[in-house]
Amino acid sequence: MLRQYELVELVKSYDPYADEDALNRAYVFALKKHGSQLRTSGDPYYSHPIEVAGILTKYKLDSASIIAALLHDTVEDTDTTLEEIREMFGDQVAQLVDGLTKLAMIEQKTGSSKQAENFRKLLLAMSEDIRVLLIKLADRLHNMRTLHFCPPDKRARIARETLDIYAPLAERIGMDEVKEEMDEIAFAELYKEAHDSIVARLNFLREQGSDVVPKIIKQLEKDMEENGIHCTITGREKSPYSIWRKMQLRNASFEQLSDIMAFRICVDTVADCYQALGIIHSKYHMVPRRFKDYISTPKPNGYQSLHTGVIGPLDVRIEVQIRTYEMHEVNEKGVAAHWAYKQGQRTEGKNFRWIRELLEILDQAQNPDEFLENTKLEMYNDQVFCFTPKGDLIGLPIGSTPVDFAYAIHSNVGDTCVGARINGEIKPLRTILQNGDQIEVLTSKNQHPSLEWERFVVTGKAKAAIRRYVRINKREQFISLGKEIVEKIFKSEDQEFSEKDLVGVLSNFEAETVDDIYAKVGEGLVTGWDVLRVVHPGYRQSKLEKVVSAIKLPIKKNNRKKDSLKIRGLIDGMAVHFAGCCHPLPGDRIVGIVTTGKGVTVHTINCPSLKNYESEPERWLDIDWGINADEEKHVARLKLMLSNEPGALANVATIAAKAEANILNLNITYRTPSYFEILLDIEINNVDHLNNLIMALRSEKLISYVARATQ
Repeated sequence: MLRQYELVELVKSYDPYADEDALNRAYVFALKKHGSQLRTSGDPYYSHPIEVAGILTKYKLDSASIIAALLHDTVEDTDTTLEEIREMFGDQVAQLVDGLTKLAMIEQKTGSSKQAENFRKLLLAMSEDIRVLLIKLADRLHNMRTLHFCPPDKRARIARETLDIYAPLAERIGMDEVKEEMDEIAFAELYKEAHDSIVARLNFLREQGSDVVPKIIKQLEKDMEENGIHCTITGREKSPYSIWRKMQLRNASFEQLSDIMAFRICVDTVADCYQALGIIHSKYHMVPRRFKDYISTPKPNGYQSLHTGVIGPLDVRIEVQIRTYEMHEVNEKGVAAHWAYKQGQRTEGKNFRWIRELLEILDQAQNPDEFLENTKLEMYNDQVFCFTPKGDLIGLPIGSTPVDFAYAIHSNVGDTCVGARINGEIKPLRTILQNGDQIEVLTSKNQHPSLEWERFVVTGKAKAAIRRYVRINKREQFISLGKEIVEKIFKSEDQEFSEKDLVGVLSNFEAETVDDIYAKVGEGLVTGWDVLRVVHPGYRQSKLEKVVSAIKLPIKKNNRKKDSLKIRGLIDGMAVHFAGCCHPLPGDRIVGIVTTGKGVTVHTINCPSLKNYESEPERWLDIDWGINADEEKHVARLKLMLSNEPGALANVATIAAKAEANILNLNITYRTPSYFEILLDIEINNVDHLNNLIMALRSEKLISYVARATQ
């Protein structure tokens, strides 16, 4: 553990302007507040914040970050208040500690959404000040170093979270050393056999070729010196985790990997980088598809370097990385390098595009779990670099499509894209992009995201935007339908209707807005009659509602979640509506009509309404019922003529019950002293079920006419 004077000296060594008094007070304050608290390892608890601060000094972070690291657990674990921190150390330190405290409080929660909610809080905090992330990574790194003191189940959970979230975040901000150490510890915990096997092979190679690395370095230095290149060359093995990842991604064995050994050449200028590359390629055979130029096209985290694979000295396959000394500093420290003090001047960290994109995903996600799922996609290595028509560079994950590219430019571009011109040629939206492609996105104001896109997009931002549109679109449909239902019921019952009345009863329906009530009615969670009775408590049941209530049979509840209706010829999850003009049933021949704002409307093939679409063949879809379509109930409409005698409606209800059909709605369309005509909406399985019911109804002497209604 660092002593007080050692920590202060470390900070002063790179920042002579550091507030020495504040650093000393923070060190003593942490010791005093944590007092006799112990960690799982048995060490004094205050050793943890001191070690976290020590990690940050390696990256030459400013005094406020070091002080916040020392104090980051005091508000959570002691009687310290945020106001006390603000009074003693200022607003900047208090803000950092506050962000870290909120994260710690979320981490203590239990439940499936804890990890997702934790990451959401981290994103919001780091978007306000990236130093929150830097301190959090140092905090997690020290916890990983002491992971072996935790119980096995807790070790596995922390290791998985680190591998999924914190290590990719460290990579995103360019802190490779932190990432590699986290990866290594988590890998050893989660995949011990694979880890031990790779370590054993590396040890064997090291013993067999103990002098190989020095010899290769010596030869490379000679090559550079002969061509007048001043440089520093180092060699290192790839980490066991990175080797294992490549074995998984390439489906290759350990022996098939060509870049287990990597050599780094640091030079003075960018021109020297390309000259050194020319020397390497002119003397050694290049391994195909192993060259990457991250200088002209840097990674999103600012990483710059030339990478190439060659059959190098001693005929050993190696990877060579070439960069300037300045690039090397940024590559090693990442965003932390932008917080370092240089000649007394501090430059704040970059506002990375990927942070803004994660914030957009946060805005579009329905819940924390969906947000976490999409952001995990967003955080992995960008491997495909494409250009806009103006030459701007866009980095995307491998396997990306023009839709991913469109959303990377802007959400509005993604929402309205209809096609893409790739290298001057029109290509389908599902085309896989390649390095160097130049892409022009074609848009239309009338275009909307398609749920089919979610099948082939790979970026979290694109997936989140598509799901959000579908979710909002469905809600709008429910709102429109619900409003229509409520207004019709109020009108049919001669009751006054005003949305102001609905505002006063929001709490009755656990709604925040009037639209929430409409949406619940449209979705079937609440009936229009329920709304009427709440708005007008003195309302007396009408004869029509009494009839409907009397003949409506209870629906058996099934706690098992039903599978969604499948219609062949449509994409799973596409918004589907059944036409109210023809009420299609399984067994009918059907056709789909693409309807703006509503998805696909299903009609029977002989529906009279189809005449309205004869001039628009592009809107017609060839569809059919899925094999399990009749496992769910469907609504059919019947037209009946009944004698105006007591018991006629009761007989209809009895026959429907015996046929295992459920009456949903009844509308008397015409009445005379001797008979009346009704329209009956009824739940049915399929056409055969409906035909059997019609035959049963026709056998009743009080029913003179029964037919399936087409309107």
